[in-house]
Amino acid sequence: MSAASGPRTLLVWCPDWPVVAAEIVEGVSAAGPVVVLRGNRVVACSEAARAEGVRRGLRRREAQGRCPQLVVVEHDPGRDARAFEPVVAAVEEVAVGVEVVRPGACALAARGPSRYFGGEERAAERIVEQVAQACAVESQVGIADGVFAAGLAARGGRIVAAGRTREFLASVTIEALERPALADLLRRLGVATLGDFAALPASDVLTRFGFDGALAHRLAAGLDHRPLAVRQPPPDLDVSGTYDEPLERVDVAAFAGRALAERLHDRLAAHGLACTRLGIEAVTADGQELHRVWRHDGMLTAAAIAERVRWQLDGWLTGARRGAPARPTAGLVRLRLVPDGVLVHLGLQPGLWGDTGAERERAHRALSRIQGLLGPESVLTAVTGGGRSADDQVRFVPWGDEREPARPGTPPMPMENFVAIAGEETGQISQGEHTEKPGKGEQAGRRGEGKDDRPPWPGRLPAPSPALVLPLPAPAVVLDETGTPVGVSARLELSGTPAVLMIGDEPAGITGWAGPWPVDERWWAPAESRRRARFQMTVADGRAFLLSLSSGHWAIEAIYD
Repeated sequence: MSAASGPRTLLVWCPDWPVVAAEIVEGVSAAGPVVVLRGNRVVACSEAARAEGVRRGLRRREAQGRCPQLVVVEHDPGRDARAFEPVVAAVEEVAVGVEVVRPGACALAARGPSRYFGGEERAAERIVEQVAQACAVESQVGIADGVFAAGLAARGGRIVAAGRTREFLASVTIEALERPALADLLRRLGVATLGDFAALPASDVLTRFGFDGALAHRLAAGLDHRPLAVRQPPPDLDVSGTYDEPLERVDVAAFAGRALAERLHDRLAAHGLACTRLGIEAVTADGQELHRVWRHDGMLTAAAIAERVRWQLDGWLTGARRGAPARPTAGLVRLRLVPDGVLVHLGLQPGLWGDTGAERERAHRALSRIQGLLGPESVLTAVTGGGRSADDQVRFVPWGDEREPARPGTPPMPMENFVAIAGEETGQISQGEHTEKPGKGEQAGRRGEGKDDRPPWPGRLPAPSPALVLPLPAPAVVLDETGTPVGVSARLELSGTPAVLMIGDEPAGITGWAGPWPVDERWWAPAESRRRARFQMTVADGRAFLLSLSSGHWAIEAIYD
């Protein structure tokens, strides 16, 4: 292997980045004791948490034992990457050729910025200042021969002189390689520092530790195993227009918006892209800023973009006459169209019935126009997700928003597991029978047959779902054969066999039932705790109900079709 040093590399490092990303995205205060967990172990912690003795690698319970007031955040690589993008963009404002090493660290060749700013130290100061001004994020810069050495230098904010990288690495502990198994083995062999490891013959290291050990040996010697992978900055796709005469009439503003829409479509087409989510921004003559995002389940053509711009301008300029928020305080002097969501032009799968349905497009236009006049929350659509009860498995999102459930659900259980819907003649449960939950082995078998490997939602009801969920549960009474109200013990044992369902003053004979399915939620907060048992019941006239028993009171929560 060559003994030549690696290229001079400048690495920007943001300390405790997972914690900082949680503060940026989720509003968690990084000034307090915060930890980020992955696999129930600490992967990052704030300065306040370290002051309490919390360290990386601790288990959750041990970390909370050292710091009871600890705020726990789950690890989310996507969140870390999204939050780090503005930092990378800020570095690219003063230097080019940036490689994102991982969220929280990016590297670039030091030669260009050092020559431009008059030295490596001045280049490092300028980049730290740029990140602080653009993102309000603390960062440190390290410069050395190679990415690995520059990363270690950044933790101390050091600039290692050219040709002195191997000397700098010699005293660093072997754990810096971030290979726990290899580091443990080397320590047991008496190799405690990178210098000790680099002194070993390369051929012997390859024979004893394999290819990954050979790569680690190169890093310990101050050599990189690959050149920098230069990041390609995303193209600037926004289009904007500035107007000397404020736009106060809808037709004039729409004409200006149509010209911008055609420019945006042409710019996207030049990159082989299509727009699926459009941001429309406007600034009035007195500085008022307006913003709205339009979503679409297909690709927006130039005409479709222009149409949505006109709808939005109509809503802004004339909305006050239709009950919408007050119109802008002055005419519009600036318009900007932002392709908030783009994809490759040929990468969109058309809908099941195609994208040319006249009625479907007509309905979409009408609903979108209402949103432009009255706001996104004026038109809602239902999204199903996970949950224990029928009423918390559905949430409403604005029309055109991504229909992603807040709590992902699981595939419905097979129909044969739902019982007590029909009478005895269909082979399902008759009076006096009940069903137990399927065993672990049965659940595992069913999950293996589907495409979704996630386990069932804890405590959820079996399929099918009720057809009608009541806004407020209706009071009811369940009696046994002697006319005594049926209760459920703490061990989920029924005091009697359900025989009659009283809905108001109307008695109905129970022909089948299933349950109980217990729910014990938020038991740690007495004021918010919710404990109940749920049943599925059918009555003689063919109706089927979802009932719950809580604190001795029966109630009908939903009705099956």
